[in-house]
Amino acid sequence: MNSGKIVVSMLLLVALLTGVAVWYLQVYAFYDPVDEPWNELTGAQEIVLTDASGAEHPVAITDFRAIDASSSPIRYRACFEIDPALAATAQPYEGATPLNGPNWFHCYSARALTADLESGAATAYLGQAEVRPDVDRVIAVYPDGRAFAWHQLNDKTPERGVMD
Repeated sequence: MNSGKIVVSMLLLVALLTGVAVWYLQVYAFYDPVDEPWNELTGAQEIVLTDASGAEHPVAITDFRAIDASSSPIRYRACFEIDPALAATAQPYEGATPLNGPNWFHCYSARALTADLESGAATAYLGQAEVRPDVDRVIAVYPDGRAFAWHQLNDKTPERGVMD
């Protein structure tokens, strides 16, 4: 084997290992499970919904599963159960766009949520505005009580230039 083949083989091996590392970092490495949102006073799981006046109200939930990543403010995904009547007074969220989550987080499907929001099978509400700067928590609720949450960039800040 000549030295040219060895160099090409090494370059291909490095490229393959780099690709595997980037894939792993994007899909698995930065996600962490989110602690259940317990209310210390009541001992119940709760999540916040915002009503039409802008007031935030904690509401009881069950079967909470969520992931988040410190590498991005929009990697939050959650699945839980809620009494749909508790969301009746919540502020509807216009332009809700479920963001894709990792394939291994099986309870959350952006494709199914998008189709159900468009068909009216689910309704999107504002969970919390500005959970991080320029990011809202959106909650989609089904009539049977299934609910899903994600973080979505909002349009509350005017266009910015490159040099903020």
